[in-house]
Amino acid sequence: MFQIQHYLYVALGIIALVIELWAFFDCVRRKPAEFERAYKRTKGFWLGLTGGASAVGVIAVLLPSPLSLLLFQLAAVIAACVYLADVKPAMGSSRGRGGSSQGPYGPW
Repeated sequence: MFQIQHYLYVALGIIALVIELWAFFDCVRRKPAEFERAYKRTKGFWLGLTGGASAVGVIAVLLPSPLSLLLFQLAAVIAACVYLADVKPAMGSSRGRGGSSQGPYGPW
């Protein structure tokens, strides 16, 4: 039973790391002006937050003690998810791209 739990923690840690790295690299490729246009915090703030989240994710995957880092892992993946769910879509719609932000009768 312990071995199954260990592999589950490792799998969830890898999934969280992928999400954190996705958020970090998306933040790196954005221009600072996009953050200002979307009325979000600065690029430096989000780089620090997503970079710190990625560092926690790497440490959590490399160290085999999931219980000691569980709270930090949770905070890190939440920070990355906030970026991906709130900041990234706001910047995409501020560039004037249509598509997912447009509903059948206008913007959502």
